Amino acid sequence: MAKLFFRYSAMNAGKSTALLQIAYNYEEQGQRVLLFTAAVDDRSGAGCIGSRLGLQRKASVFDDTTDFLAILGTQVGLACALIDEAQFLTSMQARQLHQLANVRGLPVICFGLRSDFQGNAFAGSAQLLTLAEDIEEIKTICACGRKATMNIRMDESGQRVHAGAQVAIGGNNRYQQVCARCFYRDAPPSPLIS
Repeated sequence: MAKLFFRYSAMNAGKSTALLQIAYNYEEQGQRVLLFTAAVDDRSGAGCIGSRLGLQRKASVFDDTTDFLAILGTQVGLACALIDEAQFLTSMQARQLHQLANVRGLPVICFGLRSDFQGNAFAGSAQLLTLAEDIEEIKTICACGRKATMNIRMDESGQRVHAGAQVAIGGNNRYQQVCARCFYRDAPPSPLIS
């Protein structure tokens, strides 16, 4: 039975590496897969999934206008769809992927961040956490040695940024994974909700 899978983590946990390994495994068995990555993420080049280990592979790009039902619903002989940077999916796109898995029987495996540098959910990730039949956290560690579950953004001089647009693509030099304790250690106080 096909499912919608969501593999999430903080930065630097090996999500893209895992996706590329899954694609290789399918293709090694003579099966066809389609890979997608977010158009907004061009760190490895437009339409390229790149691992920090140096692995790279071309992929189709998606943006907020991509219709996965139209693209994947007509594919014949497709064994699996793999989505990198799934946090950038819209809620509707996540629902389309869920529909493809459950109605068309196409396994869809999504990899992405759960939250942004302010600790807020990405729309795509929130919908995937709601709909996916199989959810797994890929673990990584904070510099302090604890399990990292959060992300922080740094400016050009290495100082932590607390405000700004949710999406500002960078790389290892702009984002770091941290544990919750380190995330709040340097954060401004949160207002109380009454």
